[in-house]
Amino acid sequence: MLPFFKNKENSKTEITLADVKLPEHIGFIMDGNGRWAKKRNLPRSAGHSAGAKTFRKIVKYCDRIGIKYVTVYAFSTENWKRPEEEVNSLMKLFKSYLEEAISDFKDEDIVVRFIGDTTAFSKELQDLIEENEKESADRKGMVLNIAMNYGSRDEIVRAMKIIARQVKDGTINPDEISEEMISQNLYTAGQPDPDLVIRPSGEYRISNFLLWQSAYTEYIIMDEVLWPDFTEKMVDECIIEYAKRNRRFGGV
Repeated sequence: MLPFFKNKENSKTEITLADVKLPEHIGFIMDGNGRWAKKRNLPRSAGHSAGAKTFRKIVKYCDRIGIKYVTVYAFSTENWKRPEEEVNSLMKLFKSYLEEAISDFKDEDIVVRFIGDTTAFSKELQDLIEENEKESADRKGMVLNIAMNYGSRDEIVRAMKIIARQVKDGTINPDEISEEMISQNLYTAGQPDPDLVIRPSGEYRISNFLLWQSAYTEYIIMDEVLWPDFTEKMVDECIIEYAKRNRRFGGV
């Protein structure tokens, strides 16, 4: 069973962020938008819109408190299986977000990157993705990875194909293949593995998210919170909970 953290509105924490070492890289599985909407008798698209607002708020907060890398799970390779109406709604939401994002994170100096197979999206979305990456490339602040049409198994297969072609071409010897080489052929090449992954909504699954990178990542599952209701205070609580963990990385 994955570690979990139950958020309690009335709980008081004596420790503050000033007392702990911050994780360098945090991942967010932004789960529960549809259930949030259903609880309010709203269409699922309303939940995704609310979740997008929470995304902006949480990303900016992470940058302000000094997190260096954030990876958010926006759209998985499996999400194409959802009803066509919902997928179309998400594509419209992505378009709207990407148009705003070009300037949205400029004041925070956030570098925007996209991980996943973006070739599956419309040319309009692909152009907006490219423009966001180009506009933010020279910024010096936090790196934001937005996982769109991302699946970790697909990512690992992609890395294996790159390495296999190098072996076939004689560029490398099979005996030279290492964990580091595989890491350098993933979408997150050059970045530290996530220290902490946070998943609201109480689902006890990794959901094909950063499988290779999260070999020793600490997970916090929040049973009582859906993503649109996730707050900055909850980020603090999760980081403080993370700081209490004894990370042995397989050692004693």
